[in-house]
Amino acid sequence: MRMKKKRHGSERLELLSTLVSNDPVFLCNNLKDVYGNSNPLRIEIGCGKGDFIRGKSQAEPDYNYLAIEKIADVCTVATEKYAVSRGLGELYLNGGWKKYDGTVYRYGDGAVEFTDEEKGNVRFAIGDAAKLLCEFPESSIDAIYINFCDPWSKKGYAKRRLTYITFLEMYSKILVNGGKIFFKTDNKDLFDFSLEQIEVSKFDLEYKTYDLHASDMNETNIETEYERNFSEKGFKINMLIAKNVK
Repeated sequence: MRMKKKRHGSERLELLSTLVSNDPVFLCNNLKDVYGNSNPLRIEIGCGKGDFIRGKSQAEPDYNYLAIEKIADVCTVATEKYAVSRGLGELYLNGGWKKYDGTVYRYGDGAVEFTDEEKGNVRFAIGDAAKLLCEFPESSIDAIYINFCDPWSKKGYAKRRLTYITFLEMYSKILVNGGKIFFKTDNKDLFDFSLEQIEVSKFDLEYKTYDLHASDMNETNIETEYERNFSEKGFKINMLIAKNVK
């Protein structure tokens, strides 16, 4: 179901634009400037409302994270939720952003300023992941998370799937040697297709399960909003981990 267009979406995102980075080359070459440290970078493709990236960044704080989302309004919500979780303030009822110290930034006032420590280890990017990922330098990414992507089930659409071989080849190029793909889906056909694609790629299949929530991996699993909703309806969650071998 598509998200209803957010009122003042672009203005809201502008207020928190210091948490957004759409320049992969600059990001990878300037980790210390962007994140305040040089920790390894991990990427989530299609972050939705950001539940996963918030949980992951808290569980494993020694990594930097970039959450990519194609739909601007969805990314706006994810960025705002992350900012709230960091204690950076909240949406102001009369329009704008209210910082934790009571300072109010209204639309048109420019970006709210935060320290590197306040911003934490997550940044967001709006755009088509396929186009953005092409810009990353070789061997610059530590891990890639793909959670519940579009299965592109219609005949002739297989090449659009994020686990199609051409995508895997791109991931292999930007991932470090030994870097990993973490993939989750409730669509068994897509999962089986992905396993077949991994088999003919440069990746080694390290782990797979057709029922994540009943597996030994569930203890450390961080759910997305989609995952939570569908697992409660009885859908089984498939998961694989593939290791890059250059």
